[in-house]
Amino acid sequence: MNERAEVQELGALLRSKVPIILIETHEEPRILKLLQQACNLEQQVMFRWSIVDGITRNGRDEPIYNTNNLVDALKHVDKTAQNGVYVFCDAHPGFKDHVNVRLIRETALEHHKTARTLVFVSPKLEELPGELLRLAAHFRPQLPSREDIRAIFSEEAQLWNAQSGEKARGDRAIVEQITLHLMGMEQDDVRRLVRQALRADGEINADDLRRVLATKHEAMGGAGALGFETSKLRFDAVGGLGQLKHWVSLRRAPFMEAAGSSGDAVVDRPKGIVLLGVQGGGKSLAARAIAGEWNVPLMRLDFGALYNKYYGETERNLRQAFAAAEGMAPCVLWMDEIEKGVATGSGDQDGGVSRRVLGTLLTWMSERSKAVFIVATANDISQLPPELIRKGRFDEIFFVDFPDAAAREQIFAIHLRKRALDPKRFDLAPMVAATEGFSGAEIEQAIIAASFEARAARREVDSAALLGELARTRPLSVIMAERIAALRDWAADRAVMADAPGGDPRATPDARAA
Repeated sequence: MNERAEVQELGALLRSKVPIILIETHEEPRILKLLQQACNLEQQVMFRWSIVDGITRNGRDEPIYNTNNLVDALKHVDKTAQNGVYVFCDAHPGFKDHVNVRLIRETALEHHKTARTLVFVSPKLEELPGELLRLAAHFRPQLPSREDIRAIFSEEAQLWNAQSGEKARGDRAIVEQITLHLMGMEQDDVRRLVRQALRADGEINADDLRRVLATKHEAMGGAGALGFETSKLRFDAVGGLGQLKHWVSLRRAPFMEAAGSSGDAVVDRPKGIVLLGVQGGGKSLAARAIAGEWNVPLMRLDFGALYNKYYGETERNLRQAFAAAEGMAPCVLWMDEIEKGVATGSGDQDGGVSRRVLGTLLTWMSERSKAVFIVATANDISQLPPELIRKGRFDEIFFVDFPDAAAREQIFAIHLRKRALDPKRFDLAPMVAATEGFSGAEIEQAIIAASFEARAARREVDSAALLGELARTRPLSVIMAERIAALRDWAADRAVMADAPGGDPRATPDARAA
């Protein structure tokens, strides 16, 4: 980071005679150091306030008597003849008090006469009233670049070498992945996480990557409507979906390159996809597999957890979820059953919440600057508003149909291996034929049921047992034939088939629609 540039920017703010400067950060010691340098540059005296010490000059001299209370401190600043820069640390709880707000405003309005600048440094400044915001300017501390994080890795490795007498080790590819995921975090947090990773065993490995991602998620707010999915798959654990797999594989490199880019250059990156299809067809598996293939965090947005009975709180929860997702970038954001959150059929029955949620979602999709790839899954496309699924919002709409014969054979093999059963011991051909119109979930459930039956009878699972269980299964394609037929009709010329004919990922969209 360019510390000199930050000092110059702060100095420029002081020279501009802005009465209030807001700095939202967890890096209080570093910011106080920068402020002191800026004050020295501008030949201004700096005072520091905290509820523990009250007002002190440069944070070192004897505190001014009876200024521990915020209202008393603000009264002192308002009445004193001593001009300078008054830095208030963690004063944000006091913004709810109208007396404090009025005192801050009076000092700010007299700034052109008194030259007393109020600086508020806090991890949380969102509660500042609007009447003060119009008098304020924000200073945003620089976040470490990729080169800065690499330098921190090098510094901490050298420190480990000196203290332990051993050479720090690390997989270069893992170090680069961690570096990428640490971008967007403050310097102190980056250094702490790197230090923790090294001092665990003197080695940077895949366990450290998982630990960094989990810690980062906790730092971004943890629970709530946005969940951190720890169970990710790879495409080799998902049968079929050849066209989707091919499409995703071609976009991994552009996505990761865009995630690591910096500067003002325009870098195109994949935005997201809609996975439309029947229940149990593999949409959720695909979302997990995309994150696994790209080796990025998978964040799941739970629309049910968003909703709040108080006006405006639902949209606020959604904005917080998006902010947390951007904090985890690069990542995959999985919006499961998105139609439940933005369904057009709700009308005014929910007080307009669905419309406001949709507006918040569309605004964020248009304005987001971080590498967040959206995977939206839906069972009922008719409930989605057209402004959401138009080109530009998402890169593509994929239709996930029931698996064909080749995909069903893959699915049988995958689920048999998961249960330590050798697929070669089974006659798969008749089972593949018997599962025409079955979803992957239905095939898996049949294998599970056959396993239970075999265990109860104290025998091994065989082809006959599986065929018997399949014969007793009534798939969704039969139970909901009419609805599925309507969904297929909609997707025929509006979506790309997730699985190409015969499993050929090079099949053209026209061929797939035919």
